[in-house]
Amino acid sequence: MKVILLAAISADGKIAQSVDQNSMDWTSKEDIQFFVKKSKEIGALIMGKTTYRTIGKPLKNRVIYVLSLCPEEETSVEGVRYVGGKLTDILARVEADGFSSVLIAGGASVYSQFLSQGLVDEIFLTVEPYLFGKGIPLVGDMDVVKMNFMDVNQIGPQTLVLHYRLK
Repeated sequence: MKVILLAAISADGKIAQSVDQNSMDWTSKEDIQFFVKKSKEIGALIMGKTTYRTIGKPLKNRVIYVLSLCPEEETSVEGVRYVGGKLTDILARVEADGFSSVLIAGGASVYSQFLSQGLVDEIFLTVEPYLFGKGIPLVGDMDVVKMNFMDVNQIGPQTLVLHYRLK
């Protein structure tokens, strides 16, 4: 199972100015297109409940696994599965559902959990031309993670995608 972390960040490393901000409120159309292309290519996404709420709906031709402390209490809809427990067990379930890769799509707590457990193979960071100052950082309190730079692509007039490998 290949685990790919995907995030849009401001130039100062924030994924949002506040918990309820949707990234589509500040990211470029090129970032949105990159997210759609990459997520359709992979087909499966894992995200936290807050991130799912900012999206607010299932995504066509993709399955979203929403992390929950009590998945049995959640109401699933077509294309959305609530999951809980150990991250390795969740990855095994995604693989059992027929996926060879999964996209980790936020938020900061979810990114931190997957990174701190050494479960991420690759990272794609879309860097947008903003400095938020205050806001939600890409990751929370965790140990240092060494990344290997793979490449950079300019996907818009002011938008870059940085690609790193971790394993």
